Amino acid sequence: MSARECVIPVFVPHQGCPHRCVFCDQRRISGSRESATAETVRQAIEAAAALPPCGAKRQLAFYGGSFTAIPAKRQEELLAAAAEAIGRGALDAIRLSTRPDAIDGEVLERLRRFGVETVELGAQSMDDKVLRLSGRGHTAADVERAAAAIKAAGFRLVLQMMTGLPGDSDEKDMETARRLIDLRPDGARIYPTVIVRGTPLWELWKRGEYREHTVEDAVRVCAKLLPLFEEACVPVIRLGLNPTEELSGGEAAGGAYHPALGELVKSRVMLEKMRMLLAGTPQDSRVVLGAAERSLSQAIGQKKENLLALRREFGLRDAKVVPAAVEEGEILLLSVENGGEILYNNSVIS
Repeated sequence: MSARECVIPVFVPHQGCPHRCVFCDQRRISGSRESATAETVRQAIEAAAALPPCGAKRQLAFYGGSFTAIPAKRQEELLAAAAEAIGRGALDAIRLSTRPDAIDGEVLERLRRFGVETVELGAQSMDDKVLRLSGRGHTAADVERAAAAIKAAGFRLVLQMMTGLPGDSDEKDMETARRLIDLRPDGARIYPTVIVRGTPLWELWKRGEYREHTVEDAVRVCAKLLPLFEEACVPVIRLGLNPTEELSGGEAAGGAYHPALGELVKSRVMLEKMRMLLAGTPQDSRVVLGAAERSLSQAIGQKKENLLALRREFGLRDAKVVPAAVEEGEILLLSVENGGEILYNNSVIS
């Protein structure tokens, strides 16, 4: 939840999905094994109403499946329970996630009728070979068609992509990000691939037919992707799977599962900015960099790894990051001291 959006999640694991993606086990990923009902929806809304106000729009979110692919009658039962709460002021909006090949005019008209505001589309990749190897059952053209229809119908569009899928590469992930940005979404989610026990991907990995997309792999590529979305003014609202007891308890057998993956990525982005600022710095220098108070931990890195990397790569005598009057995410080079001479540069990387 944020100050701007208060999300009430309801999970519909595997309901409606006509395909078995190699990476997918929504029950383990979501931590929910029960299928949602109208009563589940009402209970979730009531439970959220009992919490202190979150100070923002209250949205019910149907996650974990291909919502618009489940039988129409079932969709309407779930949507009606949420729409009733909107009618009495207990809820402000509805959002849901679905597949590109489960969107058409009839579907969008139904969603509009029940007050859905945001549709999240699982694109995952814009490379047809990667989609085929992942068992997605749709093409990149299906993503483009569905995204255009959603936007034309007046819904907010959020696009989801994955990194490290079978047949994937950093270059393909970058191209996927660029093509998704071209679809003018209102937001994006990036989910690096996690190897969940019992999935086809797990079997491929055990047989040596899939190379693990590690946490370091995910941090490296996502640190390249995040600036692309930011430069295009597309907010990335999630980096990595939400941690669950099952995943943290061992169901995530490998891959890019980390409970603070987003922080690791943002820290790597900050490291890249500091590298740019320090290019050409004489060895044996002492440098002081500035960051906004809220960005300090990201700039310093876990266990001071960013500062250690800068000292090692540039041969520095010392490197520090201190609070400075800059925007969140910006880095300021405050001073470089070498042999007693101090240079105040005031260079900023945002």
